[in-house]
Amino acid sequence: MNTTLSLAQDMQDHEADDHLDKLREECGVMAVYNHPDAARLTYWGLYSLQHRGQESGGIASADGEHVNDIKGMGLVSEIFTDDVLQKLPGHLAIGHTRYSTTGDSALLNAQPISVESTKGLIAIAHNGNLINLGTAKERLERDGAIFQTTSDSEIIIQLVAHSKCTTLVDCMAEALAQVEGAFSIVMMTRNRIFAARDPHGFRPLCMGRVTGEDGAPDTFVFASETCALDLLHAKYERDVEPGELVMVSEDGVTSRHFAKGSVPPASCVFEHVYFARPDSKVFGRWVQKSREEMGRQLARESAVPADLVVPVPDSGVTAAIGYAAESGIPFNFGLIRNHYVGRTFIEPTQRVRDFGVRMKLNPSRALLEGKRVILIDDSIIRGTTSRKIVRMVRAAGATEVHLRISCPPTISPCFYGVDTPSREHLIAANKSLAEICAYIEADSLAYLSLVGLTHSCTTGEPLGGLSPASFCTACYTGEYPTQMIDVSEILPAPAMPLA
Repeated sequence: MNTTLSLAQDMQDHEADDHLDKLREECGVMAVYNHPDAARLTYWGLYSLQHRGQESGGIASADGEHVNDIKGMGLVSEIFTDDVLQKLPGHLAIGHTRYSTTGDSALLNAQPISVESTKGLIAIAHNGNLINLGTAKERLERDGAIFQTTSDSEIIIQLVAHSKCTTLVDCMAEALAQVEGAFSIVMMTRNRIFAARDPHGFRPLCMGRVTGEDGAPDTFVFASETCALDLLHAKYERDVEPGELVMVSEDGVTSRHFAKGSVPPASCVFEHVYFARPDSKVFGRWVQKSREEMGRQLARESAVPADLVVPVPDSGVTAAIGYAAESGIPFNFGLIRNHYVGRTFIEPTQRVRDFGVRMKLNPSRALLEGKRVILIDDSIIRGTTSRKIVRMVRAAGATEVHLRISCPPTISPCFYGVDTPSREHLIAANKSLAEICAYIEADSLAYLSLVGLTHSCTTGEPLGGLSPASFCTACYTGEYPTQMIDVSEILPAPAMPLA
């Protein structure tokens, strides 16, 4: 057999397997207004948001007259060297780091996307996914719109460009009221920054401020998560509200709501389960607090005698801390993650079934040998990675391996900016708990209940804050907060083979 072709196929098989076995982060957006080095601050913010997307990145900057933008494939640190950042002058900038959900994975669809029109130049960076883009795009094309990309994000600025309203703010509000789905966006003209969230508030977006020195005007910052504000020493002020359009200009900060009528909140609960960094405040609540409580609640719901609580790093760490604290079972890092493994690598042979996972994780035999182990992870999607990890821990000498998952079973795909496998690839949509447990070869398996999850994300909140009804939990229930859904994706799927 041709060795080169064999290695390439091994790599392809592993990537396809890995792609289906973990939900992909959506995107991260940043905006900076009124700073002499706005592009560099935007780059630092994107660096903090790199976990939200690793496919491509881009920054557009403006100095009041000219707009420059640079985009590339890969990590933001690979795209934006010092020399590159010097080509982005100006006191305002927006940025984006992307994992594709709609549109091809290609430089063509990297953001920010810019469109020159009768309304002037508008650049946009979008986190989320529109669900009515087909009808909107057809209407725009009939009106003469020429699309530069296959990304749904361009729909919004094309709607702005074709609006009949007299002011740009009115045009943006009208455009945003026409699109359905999930969007947390930042937009930029030559001299203004805009930020907006969809009426349901699916995706997070916060606003911060850096106080100007020696009487200088303040710098305003928008970001998907507050961890980006921390790096810039920006003080968190508030979230952009669902259905709100915020504008920052030389006249200050102004705001208006564009939603038509009352819309129930539907913030993505998976931001607290997995997507957001634990040091971020998302939807007004610290993620660390939610995840630790998930672990505690998991211990209350599904206790099992054991000697050691071990997280699957990194996403299972905080929940494992909570589980250990509630159960009284010692916590330790029985799996060590290699942080220097890239997104793709070549497996030496398909016969070494667990090699891909072992490149990222290595068990600590000194801790695991002879122990009854509780593994804590954030989710099971397809089940293949969980099975490899359970095998790895058992091979390191564990006498029992019990898997605990800090969210309910994922049974439905997401249409709001998360790259979820179709229903036939979701193991929990097709197999019983006992069948999943047998497939992953664990001694026992338990998920956090839906009530336990929403309680964990709201416990301790003041009256008027987050409530269990504040969240979108469609991936666990199949009950979507919007109507325009591809019904074929949520119909019962055929049984999925386990091998």
